[in-house]
Amino acid sequence: MSQRPSELLRRHGLRPKKEWGQNFLGDARILGALAELTGARPGETVVELGAGLGHFTRALAATGARVIAVERDRGERIVVCGNLPYHLSSPILFHLLDHRASLRRAVLLLQREVAERVAAPPGGRDYGVLSVLVQLVADARIGLQVDRRAFTPPPDVESSALVLDFLSGPRAEVRDERRFRALVKAAFMHRRKTLWNAVRGMPGAREALERAGIDPKRRGETLSVAEFAAVERQLP
Repeated sequence: MSQRPSELLRRHGLRPKKEWGQNFLGDARILGALAELTGARPGETVVELGAGLGHFTRALAATGARVIAVERDRGERIVVCGNLPYHLSSPILFHLLDHRASLRRAVLLLQREVAERVAAPPGGRDYGVLSVLVQLVADARIGLQVDRRAFTPPPDVESSALVLDFLSGPRAEVRDERRFRALVKAAFMHRRKTLWNAVRGMPGAREALERAGIDPKRRGETLSVAEFAAVERQLP
């Protein structure tokens, strides 16, 4: 049985670095459940983002997968997982989106509010930029809720395991992904505004909404991923 994070830290004279967002998870039951969420198969490559004290690494290795801590091009779609520092969640998510062609699945332990935003369906207050951009290329779901008391030291927030299954291609056709991101960000920048007032700064936006069959009086949070993609395709 592996030592608890507090014991290992004390044994080696270490302390978690708050500025690095270090909250170590040592609960074997939760770690086993997270490893199971990866769906990792024996011999499959799993990339762990930040190995910490090695507790999650050990649980992943128990699946029979090859666990590595750096990203390499091995000519296969790999599984990525990690207990992410909360302040780096969004940058890491965008980095994964940029490298999705190499990924089969990601299991990420995140602040609960962030995980719920990524997995949120259209129409609710949690649905936003991350929801649309991630769900364009992946199926997103909450796989596990993790109590803050399971960590050493306990963070100020609750956590959830977000499971992303990357699609073989985008859910809807997009002509220019950078422009799609700009459109989505504009639509959610001022949530109280109508869609037209939110995106009117983009050239050809009014005509694009009309050609896509989208009522310009709707609000951004009511559009599905497919509807956002339809508007982007109509932009000049």
